[in-house]
Amino acid sequence: MSKDNNYTAIDSVSLRAKLFPFILTLAVVAVDQLTKFLIVTSIPPYTVGATFFGDFLRIIHVSNLGAAFSLGNSLHTSLRSVLLAYMPLAVLIIVCVIYFRNDEFNTLQRWAIAGILGGGIGNLIDRFFRQEGVVDFIDVKFYGLFGLERWPTFNVADMSIVICGALLIISFAAAIKNEKNRETSHD
Repeated sequence: MSKDNNYTAIDSVSLRAKLFPFILTLAVVAVDQLTKFLIVTSIPPYTVGATFFGDFLRIIHVSNLGAAFSLGNSLHTSLRSVLLAYMPLAVLIIVCVIYFRNDEFNTLQRWAIAGILGGGIGNLIDRFFRQEGVVDFIDVKFYGLFGLERWPTFNVADMSIVICGALLIISFAAAIKNEKNRETSHD
């Protein structure tokens, strides 16, 4: 095998390793949009469809024009579109560019980034195609912690962003700690 063919084989394996986690991206988008479709078609807006464990968990149908915790709901429509749809779209594109250019991410980091992208895409679909905004439906009792009787309502995309974001931060912290330990052991 010539030197050029060897590099091509390595590049294609690398590309395959980079593309495989996008299965999670597609799964998150699919589950997010399916659950939102089910909520929109089966529960009238601003009503409770089901409760579990007393009133600990409720499935409700609400829409959010703003960001997390309804931040930005009162912004002018065009400003809200720029801040909450077009800027996040630009960020997702930048994250994809960095993702494919970087060969230093480990497997967990690649999967976490793919999950974050899936959640971001799921919510952006709502922002671009649902006039009422992002559909939220998971409502959890918060027992007055931080002054909240109930946690702000969320969806599958939000869960994916939070869980995968936490995993990404933990994996970066672990990588930094491992690198410092290696440097200390070599001194």
